[in-house]
Amino acid sequence: MKTTIAITLTALASLPLPALAQSAFTGTWKTDVSTFQAPKAPDIFSLKDNSYTCATCAPAYTVPADGAPHAVTGHPYYDAVAIKVVDDHTIKESDSKAGKPVIESTTTISADNKILNFEFTDSSNTNAAPVSGKGTATRVGKAGPKGAHAVTGSWRVSTFNNMSDNGLTQTFKVAGGTLSMSTPTGQSYEAKLDGTDSPYKGDPGTTSVSVKAKGKTMIVETDKRDGKVIGIATMTVSKDGKTLSVSYADKLRGRTSTYKATKQD
Repeated sequence: MKTTIAITLTALASLPLPALAQSAFTGTWKTDVSTFQAPKAPDIFSLKDNSYTCATCAPAYTVPADGAPHAVTGHPYYDAVAIKVVDDHTIKESDSKAGKPVIESTTTISADNKILNFEFTDSSNTNAAPVSGKGTATRVGKAGPKGAHAVTGSWRVSTFNNMSDNGLTQTFKVAGGTLSMSTPTGQSYEAKLDGTDSPYKGDPGTTSVSVKAKGKTMIVETDKRDGKVIGIATMTVSKDGKTLSVSYADKLRGRTSTYKATKQD
């Protein structure tokens, strides 16, 4: 379950920026997972008759739930998915790329079938240590049909817990009309603050980025994959310069999430 969700965090831009705006955005920021607000649209899974479907993955896929890796297409972070049924309330997923495991996750449904608990380790988008974390999702609507596994249905992420720091922090620096971004997991870019495209490095799913300011305390980052817009992050610094409010529009899945980050230095 790539919440990994998502679990995906970015930003920044502008015209010629005054020193105030530069000092507001420059620094290291850490996401406060307790502030995360998931999209209203749920994630939808189905597991019945040994067939697993992720209907809201982009693109959606269906694979046999036999524990073996099966090829999927259109996903930059993995090219095969293996689903193992542990019991009638638990599944394990292993995603791989070119034969190398990149995502391992365990999903367990509560006895009353209302809460989904997940934990994951994700190295699909890192050039350093894997990102790991845990969380919960709440069922939206009814449980699946008779004979379906308990994971079947619609789920909305409600909490993230114990997320590793390397998946929560990023550093920005504004100098000479250029915004630089870097993360502990190896993503980076240097983009002119005029909205033009620049290379996005270290991310298999993002190839270019543009950044542009909207006033002194708001910056918009547009991420692209092979020229197509895949996400837009709108970031606003608080008046005291300590909090960054982020709204991320996922253009591939048509949904928006929000969270806050705090300045570390």
